[in-house]
Amino acid sequence: MIPLVAPALTLSPQEQARYARHLELQGFGMQAQLCLKNARILVVGAGGLGSAIVPYLAAAGVGTLGIVDDDVVDLSNLQRQIMHREADIGLAKTASARRHVLALNPHVEVIEHAIRLTATNALEILSHYDVVLDGADNFATRYLVSDAAALLGMPCVWGSILQFEGQVSVFWRGHGPTYRDVFPEPPEPGEVPSCAQAGVLGVLPGQIGVLMAAEAIKLVTGVGEPLLGRMLVFDALRTQWRDMRVQADPSVPAVTALLPDYPAFCGVATDREAAMPRLSVHALHTAMAEHVSGQVWLVDVRESSEWNLGAIDGARHAPLATLLQAVSLATLPSALLGIEDASQVVLYCQSGQRAAAAAAHLAELGLERVSVLDGNVATWRVLMAQ
Repeated sequence: MIPLVAPALTLSPQEQARYARHLELQGFGMQAQLCLKNARILVVGAGGLGSAIVPYLAAAGVGTLGIVDDDVVDLSNLQRQIMHREADIGLAKTASARRHVLALNPHVEVIEHAIRLTATNALEILSHYDVVLDGADNFATRYLVSDAAALLGMPCVWGSILQFEGQVSVFWRGHGPTYRDVFPEPPEPGEVPSCAQAGVLGVLPGQIGVLMAAEAIKLVTGVGEPLLGRMLVFDALRTQWRDMRVQADPSVPAVTALLPDYPAFCGVATDREAAMPRLSVHALHTAMAEHVSGQVWLVDVRESSEWNLGAIDGARHAPLATLLQAVSLATLPSALLGIEDASQVVLYCQSGQRAAAAAAHLAELGLERVSVLDGNVATWRVLMAQ
């Protein structure tokens, strides 16, 4: 494999002494160490996974480490986030991480990004690095990091942990699958609990995080074979690893721009979404019967795989991810062109969360008379069968 990073010119005598075991390692040696010194690696999340990733990359000799996290250290973190100490409680996690790194290896430059990664800042932040490691604890950030990395053409080392199980893989557009290829759509809200809700074994972030650090080192130095097209799944209770093959999905549209609202895409309701008007299936049936054909627009914002299994008669299809990319009514998907002439627009999905996000976005674009169906295909079919 070709190294991702060109080597630095030299190591100081102190660095040569520090990295002596790397320099003696057959197949690694001086050239790989010089690549590490020149590398710029971004770590998203200074929590459980980050607490394993950051120290090992720093100890290995990565020249520049960027750390993104907008959280502060809490007592409940210390069971697994071993980069932080009790004295750090209340301190920004990026500041705690920086102090830990510099105490471990003063040759490393640490850049703090003590902010939340969003669609407005992700491309700017990631563009200054060679590789990104996604140690985030929520789906919105995972999709955001993967999409931004895909647009920039950079590899994304991804890891995830929950309860007693962990997963790790490398996503790299043009070289293998992306996160969207493996997980084309987020789970329904509440379907997958968070670590705060379901818990996590304290040692698990260490087992997954050190593998993520190893993948980053391999990418930077060109040593070994990265986890491209493969996903490792670890069961800590049975001490079992599964090696799964994953590949790019040609049916998944290529990312051409970041979504304006990743929490909305993942069904995280905002106050505006929660306030969107709701319409029962009975009221929808009445409206469609009373209005002239074409005046009531029914829009299905589910994914194509769901749409193909059945939809409400007369509905137009516009997946949420595609709809959210519109920056004006004129740039909506072709299936929705002319929607501003409708007397009423009703959106639906499976649970209502995605429909609410879509409705809020349409309202922000200036569309009036938008509501969310309080029901789905199944409830509609029950009504029609009566």
